[in-house]
Amino acid sequence: MADLTTTLCGIRMANPLVLASGVLGTTRAILTRAARAGAGAVTMKSISLEPRDGHPNPTILTFEAGVINAVGYSNPGVEEALAEFADLGDVPSPVIASVVGRNAEEFARVAERMARLPVAAIELPLSCPHTPGYGTLAGQSTPEATREITRAVRAVTAKPIFVKVSPNAQALGEIAAAAEQAGASAITAVNSMGPGMVINIEARRPVLAFKMGGVTGAALRPVALRCVYDIYRTVRIPVIGTGGVATGRHAIEMLMAGATAVGVGSAVAGGGVEVFARIAAEMAEWMDRNGVARVEELIGAAHR
Repeated sequence: MADLTTTLCGIRMANPLVLASGVLGTTRAILTRAARAGAGAVTMKSISLEPRDGHPNPTILTFEAGVINAVGYSNPGVEEALAEFADLGDVPSPVIASVVGRNAEEFARVAERMARLPVAAIELPLSCPHTPGYGTLAGQSTPEATREITRAVRAVTAKPIFVKVSPNAQALGEIAAAAEQAGASAITAVNSMGPGMVINIEARRPVLAFKMGGVTGAALRPVALRCVYDIYRTVRIPVIGTGGVATGRHAIEMLMAGATAVGVGSAVAGGGVEVFARIAAEMAEWMDRNGVARVEELIGAAHR
């Protein structure tokens, strides 16, 4: 039987599948449910310094090639998050805290407080394409900003730092290298692409209240895969391949492109947390049929 266990930045995981940020990680109970359903690690919804309402509804819609969303980092703020996630003892998989800020100082303030929790790592999404003041709309997805923010967070925590990058970035290799040089432990590749738009032709207006949103799901997968492939050749730290993974074959593709772990997001939104067990079983079945004993044998295989 294939061995799906893997280690990411010293974090032992039962399988390489990670619940991506922004999907279900709003409460301790939901993280527990995803972990018990088979996620090798789970990521909280991104937490900001102050509470945020985010964008008004509608914020999420499906289309024939995936999902478009403009949630706008709605979250209860760091104080409520510290109370909600103070005890993670019931979560059977490692927990990753996702934190956001409007500048390096704010990132560091939120990260320092969230790092007090029993979390395994801190993720820094510098790449949201649809929230003014954050991510790409705040200029955070450049090598210079990536270096500044990562350094600020590294100064306040010794825990692993995962920097989440944009598939839109032209200088993706430079951004990943800047994160590595500034103390990042891994690169999460990638965030949603776009922004994109869908119009209701009867209403004659965009469907999303914010009009545009990040594109995820099937449409993102080939782009994310290429980003993982390129980043793997650029840096020496691990990559968490994220974007459109919905089957065991998709996850194995990500590993072969160079990912050490594989984020799953839109598939969970569409199929529930049960997708983790299914994807893991499909991975194990393929590995058994193809004489692959361990996940490590697959990482970067497409480069050899």
